[in-house]
Amino acid sequence: MNSSPAIRMERHGNNDDSGDSGEIALIVLQDSTRMNPLGRPLQLRLRELLAEVREDTSLRALVLTAEGRGFCVGADLSSMGGAQGGAQGGAQADGRTLGAQTADNMQQLSNRLILDLQQLPVPVVCAINGAAAGAGVGLALAGDVALAARSAYFYLPFLPRLGIVPDLGTTWFIERRLGRARAMGLSLLGDRLGAQQAADWGLVWACVDDEALREQALATAARLARLPAGAVLEARRALDHAAASTLEQQLHYEAERQRELVGAPAFMEGVQAFMQKREPVFAPRQPG
Repeated sequence: MNSSPAIRMERHGNNDDSGDSGEIALIVLQDSTRMNPLGRPLQLRLRELLAEVREDTSLRALVLTAEGRGFCVGADLSSMGGAQGGAQGGAQADGRTLGAQTADNMQQLSNRLILDLQQLPVPVVCAINGAAAGAGVGLALAGDVALAARSAYFYLPFLPRLGIVPDLGTTWFIERRLGRARAMGLSLLGDRLGAQQAADWGLVWACVDDEALREQALATAARLARLPAGAVLEARRALDHAAASTLEQQLHYEAERQRELVGAPAFMEGVQAFMQKREPVFAPRQPG
């Protein structure tokens, strides 16, 4: 019996053709019958694939998506021993409580997976093909640009159904994107947030027809692949800095980044392209 995690990676070119020389990595979760739960083998393999993307400097963008009705339904509850015989969350075989096991697994694996996505040196497009539930919401929002199929929805059962807090960065993402009132309502009421409303509220970049999702995600990634090599890291750092800064502090930050970036090769190529009335062509990532 094959126990390999149901996940694959392939490469696409800027014209969306699949092949070995494309600049866009496409990672697809494939456990569609179970709506792609985040079991340990899947998380380990996904981290391995993200490491491949990070090390392969010929790759300039990533699309993360899934097959079936679900993008990701979060934790694989069937693999949590306390969900059955040890339902009270008492000591497990290794002496730890179920809560301690869960927290340790998050710190050692799941949380690092989210940080891997947030720190990847290429833009990440999350193409949310269906239900994003539980920790799957954190995974869906960990990219740079999120596109949601019209049939997709976001669902946070943590507090109303399980009495636990939303995790894998979900509280961090939804509070910053939606504000406290909407983040609190989603966390406590457990209502499903449809894709169109998610786009209207600013949780995702756009809602697209189901049949167009993969094509639109690859097209978006192709646009992002043409950016200067460090653009996505600069954007993440600038916005993160803004979230914790006063206006005066952010103005200073911006000026200091321009001190380093203005005159750099990407800037000079952009200026030359403007003067020559053409599209800029930026150099790929460099190793290291």
